[in-house]
Amino acid sequence: MSLTPALFGQLAQVMGVFVLVCALITGLAVAFKWSWRYRMVGATLFSVVLVVGLFSLSFEPITRSSIEGSVPFKLVYDRFGPQATIAVAPTITPQELESTLKQASSNLFSSGRNSQGSDQMKIYARTIIHPREGVSKPLYLGFVKRSLSLRNDPNIEVQVFTDKFAELPQASNS
Repeated sequence: MSLTPALFGQLAQVMGVFVLVCALITGLAVAFKWSWRYRMVGATLFSVVLVVGLFSLSFEPITRSSIEGSVPFKLVYDRFGPQATIAVAPTITPQELESTLKQASSNLFSSGRNSQGSDQMKIYARTIIHPREGVSKPLYLGFVKRSLSLRNDPNIEVQVFTDKFAELPQASNS
């Protein structure tokens, strides 16, 4: 079974009916001063929290799309604004980087991002190289630019800095 926004919407509706039934029983318990009335108040309020959570999940998909050829990455900078940075392995190839940047742009899209005056989101990809013993250097390999408002942006711009791949360790260029 796939967890889709529509499924969460249906679950929220069913739980909403359950909350109404709980509220009715709670009202009766309070009116007749039954000994377990406060337990029903707690159960009803907890059910309301569940309905709100399920309802919010019905707005945004929680599943991730998969881009063929992408490799794992780690999110290293994201303040939920128009810029983010991911870290990739120094063994990545330019083709893998392009797919990985597309994957990151899909995974990091959210309609709730703070635009800070920009209508585009930019995600940078970087790796860490060690030019000599005890020295680490961040190396930016490319970026992807996409719309902040369109989930399926047809104008995604991917730029791979192919000249930077020459600085990577020789084992990755084979």
